[in-house]
Amino acid sequence: MDIRVGHGYDVHKLTEERKLILGGVLIPYEKGLLGHSDADVLAHAVMDSLLGAAALGDIGKHFPDNDERFKGADSIELLRQVTEIIKKEGWSIGNTDATILCQAPKLASYIDKMRENLSEAMGISKDCVSVKATTEEKLGFTGEGKGIAVHCVCLITK
Repeated sequence: MDIRVGHGYDVHKLTEERKLILGGVLIPYEKGLLGHSDADVLAHAVMDSLLGAAALGDIGKHFPDNDERFKGADSIELLRQVTEIIKKEGWSIGNTDATILCQAPKLASYIDKMRENLSEAMGISKDCVSVKATTEEKLGFTGEGKGIAVHCVCLITK
């Protein structure tokens, strides 16, 4: 059995007049994330971890931000496409573990729905999808409320 681990990282700037979407969940907040797609930083980090584990590049390679087809794209739908890409290469997803770095808003009440959305898009059990959120004690750009970042690791097998 071939076992691989992947790491994904993504960051987006918080800005006014955008929706805040994390893990496919619309979160009420005065700011949203800036990006070509819906800027779902959580889904993006998960996709990059999967693509990286399979040595298939990153989301920019598969969904370039200069391609109008992906303007405003639903990142959960893009995650479904990434899942199909890695499955076509013979890989199965074991689990994912993501940490959201976000000073505000508080995310605890949305985590379960994020896990559900991600697990459904990847075709794996919700028990195999971990999402955590932490503040950075007001340090750095995430702590200052300027943006949100996510780290994700995954396990895939063949």
